[in-house]
Amino acid sequence: MTIKQNRTALLNVLLAAIVLSSFAVIARAQQSPHMNSGYIPHRVYNSGDKRFSDFESLLAELAKVDIAFVGEQHDDPATHRIERAILEGLARRRANVIVSLEMFERDTQSSLDDYLAGRLSEEKFLKTSRPWPRYATDYRPLVEFARAHNWKVIASNVPRRIASQVSKQGLDAARSGLEPDRNLVAAELSCPMDDYFKRFAEVMSKGHPGSDQKQTDKKQEEEQRAMIERFYQAQCVKDETMAESIAHVFGQQANGQSGPLVVHFNGAFHSDYRQGTASRVVRRLPKSKVKVISVVPVENLDAINVDEYRKRGDYIIFTLKPPAPKQEQSKT
Repeated sequence: MTIKQNRTALLNVLLAAIVLSSFAVIARAQQSPHMNSGYIPHRVYNSGDKRFSDFESLLAELAKVDIAFVGEQHDDPATHRIERAILEGLARRRANVIVSLEMFERDTQSSLDDYLAGRLSEEKFLKTSRPWPRYATDYRPLVEFARAHNWKVIASNVPRRIASQVSKQGLDAARSGLEPDRNLVAAELSCPMDDYFKRFAEVMSKGHPGSDQKQTDKKQEEEQRAMIERFYQAQCVKDETMAESIAHVFGQQANGQSGPLVVHFNGAFHSDYRQGTASRVVRRLPKSKVKVISVVPVENLDAINVDEYRKRGDYIIFTLKPPAPKQEQSKT
């Protein structure tokens, strides 16, 4: 074989490899979200159809609704990468998107607006907006994506100091402050002792075991019940305030025309089972189309008991839970 023939053969092999590699990338991109850091292991379950679906079908469905809740696990890295991928996918389908965040409180809205508009540096923005821990890795990608697309971002939550007062003093504390503080809380507050409360009380009770002394059992139960109810009232204040924030911006931006798509990110407890913030949005906007997505980290994507999770939302996105750090073995 001549040198020219060798070069031609080598070139053909290289071209074939490039083509195959391109097909592989395209195929994987069609079925799953991508980020700069690579593929995100996940599975999407459509609760309405009772079957596993795919990420693009989920995005196509979300693009048709008015409000989408994305319920996250705060400490799961894959969840936050999925959240960014959701915004990327929606940006290909909708221009009028608004991002709403539990992670910023109402009194920081002006700082957030100024940063998005370029009137405030990121350093000053972070000093005045009380960002959550791990903001740089977990929530900055969402804010920066919205900023790049000129999307509005809503600081939807009640200030934590007000929620803390409610957890100590009860629901009346939400209205006991000065006028500026009262404007940071939803005008309408409802806190029924419903299934949402039962779920909340069950979670809270796990961390507060009762006493073994029989003579103090009743008193301890009463005190624990009172404490749980106050914490639940603080939860209701958060839900009502976030829901009011969402309803306000949706109605404000719609202005009698085709409304925006509001994507609200919160801890999954606030929207799972269409309870919490989700139910309070529906109460305010009964004609709106709402979808609830719950992101659930699991240890094995190939062995999922969907019956355990499917009622949490219209779609369940299962992510791969990171392995627990190995404990150093004793040298003795």
